[in-house]
Amino acid sequence: MARINDNYLKLKAGYLFPEIGRRVREFSAANPQAKVIRLGIGDVTRPLAPAVIEAFHKAVDDLATTQNFAGYGPEQGYDWLIDAIIEKSYKPLGVSLKTEEMFISDGSKCDCANILDIFALDNVVAIGDPVYPVYNDTNVMIGRTGEADEKGYYKNIVYMPCNEANGFIPELPKQKVDIIYLCFPNNPTGTVASKAELKKWVDYANANDAVIFFDAAYEAFITNPEIPHSIYEIEGAKKCAIELHRRALRPGGRAGRGHGNDRDGREVLLQQALAAPHHHQVQRRLLPGAARRGRRVQR
Repeated sequence: MARINDNYLKLKAGYLFPEIGRRVREFSAANPQAKVIRLGIGDVTRPLAPAVIEAFHKAVDDLATTQNFAGYGPEQGYDWLIDAIIEKSYKPLGVSLKTEEMFISDGSKCDCANILDIFALDNVVAIGDPVYPVYNDTNVMIGRTGEADEKGYYKNIVYMPCNEANGFIPELPKQKVDIIYLCFPNNPTGTVASKAELKKWVDYANANDAVIFFDAAYEAFITNPEIPHSIYEIEGAKKCAIELHRRALRPGGRAGRGHGNDRDGREVLLQQALAAPHHHQVQRRLLPGAARRGRRVQR
């Protein structure tokens, strides 16, 4: 008899964003004159930039010619795209990465879920509170947690308060944890972390043999030169951190990238857990975004 994954039943109200959408639709139907400010899922409001459109068209045209046609791409992404990202986005930060330490994926949100497949269920996970719901819910769905209490907090997850008292920067866990989720600039608070603050987390992770999942999806909004764009700007981060990223990208044309080191064979595990978007034209259009260091992107 086929059975479902009962862990999904632990989710109290389903995934957050569909629930927000349901409530908005009901409210709008009952109040058709109301002007609703939508603060749910980050949909787009502006057209694609001309450079992206040009790259899309060029990649599609390539598929119409024998000499330029490409089918499935490499499972970790094309080297020419990876090398361009390293050259344009990381070398200016003083970060040195090898081609084999980066993969192109279909978006950092998917990576947050897929990467859990390679980690044992008895790992202790720490996340911020409030938190981007993907970090919390994917650990619930995979079976790492117990039931939620009356406030919605799940057993076996360490919640790190982010509030006005601590400047919305989580404090180091008082207990030993194995996996730490960090997102800066943060979703949902918008907080950024200094190099000194990130160094505390890197030192903690290395001292406790923990892994940091560093979500840098919003780093393009950073304008202060003192704020790091990548956790790999911090000494020791390559030993403990996996960075998940999307640059100059937007919903509707999703792709992302991840970085991991090859210590203890972790790179091999990463490659098995996270898949690249195969379409040549999708990866081709990422090139214009690879050089957009320090510019704001429209979302």
